[in-house]
Amino acid sequence: MTTQASLPVIIQGGMGVGVSRWLLAREVSRLGQLGVVSGTALDSLLVRRLQDGDTDGEMRRAIDAFPIPEVGASVLRRYFLPNGREGQPYTLLPLYKQHVSVARQQLTMLANFVEVFLAKSGHDGVVGINLLTKLQLPNLASLYGAILAGVDYVLMGAGIPREIPLALDLLAANAPASLRFDVEGIAAADAPLLTFDPVAHGADATWRLTRPRFLAIVAASSLAATLARKASGRVDGFVVEGPTAGGHNAPARGGGALSATGEPIYGERDAVDLAKMRELGLPFWLAGGTGSPQQLQHALTEGAAGIQVGTLFAYCDESGFETELKATVLEHARMGDLAIRTDPRTSPTGFPFKVVSWPGHPATLERERRCDLGYLRNAYQRDDGRIGYRCPAEPEQDYVNKGGLLADTIGRQCVCNGLISAVGMPQALHTNESTNEPTKDEEPALITSGDELLHIGAFLGSRASYTARDVVEYLQSGGYASS
Repeated sequence: MTTQASLPVIIQGGMGVGVSRWLLAREVSRLGQLGVVSGTALDSLLVRRLQDGDTDGEMRRAIDAFPIPEVGASVLRRYFLPNGREGQPYTLLPLYKQHVSVARQQLTMLANFVEVFLAKSGHDGVVGINLLTKLQLPNLASLYGAILAGVDYVLMGAGIPREIPLALDLLAANAPASLRFDVEGIAAADAPLLTFDPVAHGADATWRLTRPRFLAIVAASSLAATLARKASGRVDGFVVEGPTAGGHNAPARGGGALSATGEPIYGERDAVDLAKMRELGLPFWLAGGTGSPQQLQHALTEGAAGIQVGTLFAYCDESGFETELKATVLEHARMGDLAIRTDPRTSPTGFPFKVVSWPGHPATLERERRCDLGYLRNAYQRDDGRIGYRCPAEPEQDYVNKGGLLADTIGRQCVCNGLISAVGMPQALHTNESTNEPTKDEEPALITSGDELLHIGAFLGSRASYTARDVVEYLQSGGYASS
């Protein structure tokens, strides 16, 4: 039985794409807390790291440890460029759909294995992985890859992860697991299944694997109660996330009312009833606006096991944000001319999404619409009965041609490309027609952060940068870290 004393007090938030990379999670775990890698788009991150030359050799070191050697060998043959891309655009992966090749699923397994393996290297602490429930298509392969690497915790929100506990039970036993596939136009009772069979993807049914603990990320005590009672298997705890957290937020419970600036209005109905959380008898952590020693003490006083913190870790040296971009954000935060907008239109998911802007870097990206990564595409039933895929951030006419409403495209941005650009791997957009060489045009970066970024100057003091250790020591200190 898990005791409160054996649980981490601080969970480092799983921030994607690639912000919560293995280097950050490993350092937090070394410090005795729960380091968490983001599982979002890890397959694209892996192949881009390989195409950039894997200069430190860490990707190849982890690939060598993958227990299905032919998978790693195949991925290296296709994507590893010893001298880097030499200015050429990244080779893209085939977009996910209901039925994809074994090789495509194996690459997803490998990518999640690599990230968790590296995060767990060199220490005996615990490591988690954060996945988005809404990104259904790669989730089973991602979970199995993480389990192969010995991941200790799985954290999932952005939807209702009711089916995940049973999937973890089955995957840890090397058995086939399924999830209901949400398809617009098909009733939930008739929904097709997404099924993943580890043995069909090269696993050995006799491998002894450990089922990780499962923490559901929730924004309401009622959802926590439903998952505790009606999930398909064991839920080990909850992360209770408020609307000041970065990335995707839960919609306001008061309806669709917007403020004068066009942002969702959150009120008393959005506050989680912590008394009801305590009644569930399961550990929980508070998230969203919790990045201070005072908030940690408050959480413990309220009966929480601790806090989940994202924003402070997002800008430490070990995070995945591109170095110059990270320094720029911190400098503007210090000057006080940053803005954070909770935008109800930005994300193709339909969830409100936090966007950071500052002079010279607007919240709305100027880019040519394209959908070449496709993680946030929605599945829908076509007129011929087959399943199609569309994204309200793709070219408007493409979306309309697929039966979507033009109104749904207004204000939508490509979160996939914007976030992967922010961690230093932007796609080259155009080539010179006469030389066939890429131009300097690149996908612009989209930055998301919690509201606490506006106040990070107090934590920074006179420093221009800081480490994950500084964050952990500060949160446990009862006061600001010294500068």
